Amino acid sequence: MQLTLDLDSEVPIYQQIRDRIVEAIARGQAREGDPLPSTRQLAADFGINFHTVSKAYDLLRQQGIIRINRKSGAVVRRDAATGPPEAGFADDWEERVRVLLAEATVHGMDRQDVLRRCEALLTGFEEGP
Repeated sequence: MQLTLDLDSEVPIYQQIRDRIVEAIARGQAREGDPLPSTRQLAADFGINFHTVSKAYDLLRQQGIIRINRKSGAVVRRDAATGPPEAGFADDWEERVRVLLAEATVHGMDRQDVLRRCEALLTGFEEGP
């Protein structure tokens, strides 16, 4: 799994790490049971504080995407083949999508453009690595 971060971005680094890991899992680059790099290793690779990576991993753990074990480290807990979403996920997801769609509307994106872009993104995840 190759992660790319923009250290000059307005998006916090921990959020970028979280997002890139979720995208890698969605593309099939990491699957249920696969280990993730240690927080110290990932921090060293990017030249960032390991607490930043820990914050990203903790967020992924809270969201049920990874599990963290003191002995084995961080491991992917869910992927597309894991099964249906856990209770409450769809409602929480819908709330986040509602805000993104509102932003698109405020910025003048039309329905067809939004749908086309969503379709292209979903296709990218379905095609895999």
